[in-house]
Amino acid sequence: MANMHKHPVRGLRGIDDALWTDFDTATSTVGADRSSTLKAYMEWYVRREGATLPERPPAE
Repeated sequence: MANMHKHPVRGLRGIDDALWTDFDTATSTVGADRSSTLKAYMEWYVRREGATLPERPPAE
């Protein structure tokens, strides 16, 4: 059971390495992580009650 995740692992297809790296950098810039940012976006997208659009990092 040491290798069991608390939550199911969800795969995302078609995301190139550069986009994944940029997204990781962007989320850490605003003090978040990829999983929490994607979850917040998905909750907002399906209009879950109380959901808000995740914060984006400032433009460069």
